[in-house]
Amino acid sequence: MTDQHHPKDHWTPEAYLTSASFVPSLATTILEWLNPQPDDIILDLGCGDGALTSQLKRRSLSVTGVDASANLITAAKKAHAATAGLSFHVHDCRYLARWVNFQEAAYTKVFSNAALHWILRDPSSRASVLRDTYAVLKPGGAFAFEMGGAGNCAEAHTALMAAVVRQGVSIQDARELCPWFFPSESTMRRMLLDVGFSVEKMEVEYRSTKLTARKEDSGGIEGWVRLMGARFLDALDSEEKREVAVREVCELLKTVITHGDDQEDEKDGGMFLGYVRLRVLARKPAV
Repeated sequence: MTDQHHPKDHWTPEAYLTSASFVPSLATTILEWLNPQPDDIILDLGCGDGALTSQLKRRSLSVTGVDASANLITAAKKAHAATAGLSFHVHDCRYLARWVNFQEAAYTKVFSNAALHWILRDPSSRASVLRDTYAVLKPGGAFAFEMGGAGNCAEAHTALMAAVVRQGVSIQDARELCPWFFPSESTMRRMLLDVGFSVEKMEVEYRSTKLTARKEDSGGIEGWVRLMGARFLDALDSEEKREVAVREVCELLKTVITHGDDQEDEKDGGMFLGYVRLRVLARKPAV
């Protein structure tokens, strides 16, 4: 869930709830692919506030959630403190092998939803993330994940780049500010096979996704831009420039992403971003 590259923890339970609460509610398919069983021991990479992690626990023996955001892990621990067999830990998932609880062949399944496109952003640690995930799985264990695929939220990505360039950032620097890695099917398949996984299922879905409703000073497209685009905005050297950039992104996107009359009580009204979801079920060989 966390931008592993960013020194600031922009993720808070409040910001996530108001600007991205749709994320866990749209994870039905990948949860089905994971298919938790009563004897499963599951690791959730990039668990965020633990909303999905706690769902996994209801169907499995034990679940461990790991995320780089101390704010979200604190919230997860508070919300689920009474649940036996469920634990949460602050750790940068780019470096899973450095985690104090890292243990090879410890889990029957590894799960991740809407987090790997942050975790895999850095090319220098991309392969090691997958190798470490492979290592923590028991033989025959499954790795089920959903992440942004090639072209995910392209309109917002373009608008964020354009806004910071207008504030003096070079185009090349704006490219490098991107906090995400959105691979194609072929790229992800190759990366998994290189580590030793077999790929049992893989699909890409274009999913026009309705954003949360705007409420006072949070949510909506502005809330999404401030939360998801924080790395772009923090490259600007003044609050004034950041606010101008936010306004420009929202204005640029308004016409493109508004469906209907933008009335929340209308079936087709609201603002929608073009999410592209890459889903994968991979497996470590049994022997």
